Amino acid sequence: MAFRLPVFTRKAKRALISHAKFYYFDVGVFRQLRPTGILDREAELEGPALEGLIAQHLRAWVQSQRETYQLAFWRTRTQLEVDFIIYGPKGFFAIDVKRVVNLSPKDVSGLKAFQEEYPEAKCCVLYMGTHRTVYRNFLCIPVEEFLLNLKIDQPIQLDAAVAK
Repeated sequence: MAFRLPVFTRKAKRALISHAKFYYFDVGVFRQLRPTGILDREAELEGPALEGLIAQHLRAWVQSQRETYQLAFWRTRTQLEVDFIIYGPKGFFAIDVKRVVNLSPKDVSGLKAFQEEYPEAKCCVLYMGTHRTVYRNFLCIPVEEFLLNLKIDQPIQLDAAVAK
């Protein structure tokens, strides 16, 4: 019914939180079980739902690989966060999911901190825009494009060209 993502702690220099992140196996289950009311903003439901969808796809990708990959997340005690870290023999990726069309500096603050600590990682933002772009030196990929190109028998590609 659910799965947990551990905190990525490999060679950590910053103080990190220690509890895992929890996801339902299906976004529809999350939507049904999450209580909502007039005080709840749409973003409080839609953002976690989108993140859960990405988690499901990345988990399936990790489990389908011949090599062993770890799927985790990263969050400091000061609340800087990267939603997904994929670490394995053929790749090290940091992927942050934002349910926005226009990014702001706050949207990449977690990735920036992660990149400072792990410059070897390929970092990107998945967002609700319609085209690839670069924002503050981070590749930004539309969610739909990322999901359509996530193939079980292929490595994750985060270094493709940005359309002009």
